[in-house]
Amino acid sequence: MKNNWKWFLLVESLLMIFTLYQLVNNVFILGIFVLGSWLLFLGRNQQKRKKRTYLLIGVFLALFALLSLGGVWYMLIVAVIFFYLTYRKSVSKMDTFNFQQAPWNEKEMIVVETTDNLPKNAKRFKRNWLGNERIGSTVFEWDDINFSIFMGDTIVDLGNTILPKNDSYIVIRKGFGKTRILVPSGMGIMIEHSAIKGKISFEEQHYILDNESIKMYSKQYESQARTIKIITNVLVGDLEVIAI
Repeated sequence: MKNNWKWFLLVESLLMIFTLYQLVNNVFILGIFVLGSWLLFLGRNQQKRKKRTYLLIGVFLALFALLSLGGVWYMLIVAVIFFYLTYRKSVSKMDTFNFQQAPWNEKEMIVVETTDNLPKNAKRFKRNWLGNERIGSTVFEWDDINFSIFMGDTIVDLGNTILPKNDSYIVIRKGFGKTRILVPSGMGIMIEHSAIKGKISFEEQHYILDNESIKMYSKQYESQARTIKIITNVLVGDLEVIAI
């Protein structure tokens, strides 16, 4: 439960810093906000009638200034999404709040299987921004994976497919959440990972990224007939690649 709130508070803190940056760099909006705050301060020492007027005008100007900043709206949107996904099931059951329903605790399982070669045609996939999603409920031929998701944990299991010779690709773009990729042993693995904040674990190596990118290769990568190239970009989240 504490981890869920840590993620939420981290995102809100980053957005608050962005909001302050916008406020300081907009002289007009900053002036309105300072004027509204000044009226609120003066209103405390006025008579009852004047006090109400000062407070109303001060609140109006301060709110007008804040709501003119994009960062405030981003904070509100993230807060609404977080509380809706966290509390929706508990509210419907009239039960206590269950933080296990947070989006990063809703696992996304992608199971890739194999079948005979099929004619190559154009494909179009619909992906959810949030929530659970399962790919691989029916047998299908391996195809490169490429998708984006705003928030949630992701598991990609390559143990149920036969990858073709040469290069195969997994490309994942994500806002927030963990990613775990299971790769059959005996394959060459290349990882190119970028993150604002997060960890990466691969072949007993562990790194903490702070607005950094890293490129890693498995042992004997050049000598393997089959290779998988994993390219991931996240704002906040961990990546774990495991040989099975």
